[in-house]
Amino acid sequence: MQIDMHYYGTYSMARAAGLSREAAGIIATAAQYVDDNVQTEPVALKDGARLARTPTAHHLSDLPRNVEPDDQRNVWVPFHFLPGGEASAGGDADYSERIKCRKDSEPAREMVEMVVMRAALDPHALERLGVTAHVYADTFSHFGFSGVSSRRNSVKSGSFRFVGIEPDLAEHLKGKAKAFFERYSAETKFLANVKSWVAETATNSLGHGAVATYPDLPYLSWGFDYEFPTKIADDRSNSDSFLEACQALYDMFVRVADKRPDFIEGKARSFDQIKDTIIAILAVKGGSADRSNAWKQAALAGKLFAQAEPIPDYQGEVWTKWLEDANKQVDSETALNHPSCRFHLAANAHRSWVLHELMPSRNLLIA
Repeated sequence: MQIDMHYYGTYSMARAAGLSREAAGIIATAAQYVDDNVQTEPVALKDGARLARTPTAHHLSDLPRNVEPDDQRNVWVPFHFLPGGEASAGGDADYSERIKCRKDSEPAREMVEMVVMRAALDPHALERLGVTAHVYADTFSHFGFSGVSSRRNSVKSGSFRFVGIEPDLAEHLKGKAKAFFERYSAETKFLANVKSWVAETATNSLGHGAVATYPDLPYLSWGFDYEFPTKIADDRSNSDSFLEACQALYDMFVRVADKRPDFIEGKARSFDQIKDTIIAILAVKGGSADRSNAWKQAALAGKLFAQAEPIPDYQGEVWTKWLEDANKQVDSETALNHPSCRFHLAANAHRSWVLHELMPSRNLLIA
């Protein structure tokens, strides 16, 4: 998913569920910031304290980190491809099959349950909810792929098919995917001459790289064939899956509102009241800016919340700059009162819990 869902969609579900503009803004910014936080340098505070900034994503162009096994298991697995822990429909229970992300999986629901139940006591509740919202929503688009390089992520060349879209758009999508694959291949070959391990690792597929950004486009109905271990057809309606994600996020935020009445502002709207509006938004064919604008226009028209109001701007760049300016300029107390600092604490707590508690409880050792 992209910013239209991770920020604007998440904000809309939180606000529609009755959470305040401030709470929804922090949650939604944290959700999108998971994709944008690529910082590795710690922040040194003026009282001698230090804030570790571990990345929750890497830019696609950062090939060395993307194909490095430890980074895959510490970044892509806990934040973008939460393992479902399930065997395949045919009963294949191989580790590489069980580590695949699954839509609305039992581990994902357990993650939501834990975060909701702790919301009343967690000082970083809003930021943790944002991280959780990102990971949970991604299970509705990244399912069927894992966050580690694996042949099970491989897709049969030329097997893409599109349903119900104009031929020009289909060719445009294929062209964008071709450009992505050519760039990735060129970078891989160049780096393979520098580090031999890249050649071995990059020949396998990471995440949904084999299908480019197709899983992130809410309007797309499409299909493909897996290549390994056998040819298996997978046909998807992203709009149906994204609608399910919106309902799941909305339900989570309703539960949070019950635990944290101090997060509430104004009246909530039922999901049924906004469902048709969401369906129309998800049907918008365009880039992420067009799709984000659809959420913004619906909010201004009073179709999402109890009253017409704008969706505030995403604060990711503000958070990053605040931390850069805070270096040796603010003390611990000041830092802990800013959501950018609390995001990193929440992200690190999420990573540790997923990798060292949630997954081992399901007999999956990740990192």
